[in-house]
Amino acid sequence: MAFVEALIQLAAATVAGAVIGLNRDLRGKPAGVRTHALVGLGSAVATLVASSAFVNTPDPAAASRVIQGIITGVGFLGGGVILHPNSGRSVRGLTTAASIWVVAALGVACGTAQWPAAIVGTGLTLTVLLLGGPLERLAHRLRRGREDDSTLTPRPPSA
Repeated sequence: MAFVEALIQLAAATVAGAVIGLNRDLRGKPAGVRTHALVGLGSAVATLVASSAFVNTPDPAAASRVIQGIITGVGFLGGGVILHPNSGRSVRGLTTAASIWVVAALGVACGTAQWPAAIVGTGLTLTVLLLGGPLERLAHRLRRGREDDSTLTPRPPSA
């Protein structure tokens, strides 16, 4: 797979996940920008590796089952990060669980010498982790600013 192709596929998955995550965060859902972007990115990495890495091996289905096992197993590990005793309705640890899942997919990519997927995936994961929080905070500030503006200007009655 060409580097540019991997870049486009992984970037598209990350951007799509981030946009959905921003949407969910603005609605007060527990999983936001970073969680969704990481899940999209992880899925794209796993797909790239499964679809192209084992074309010339004697048993491509066996290699595919290995990847499926890794991704599924790490999903349970991520679930352990999320499911912890906590009173109330708060859910914490989703971004950590997703980042664990992405790291597993990146490990598969590196282990199969899928360098475009590994490099792009790592860079995008770091970008998401570094910029996702500020993006969420900015969205909250912008939203609060609009709410403050709406208290100054009376709204006409709705029909």
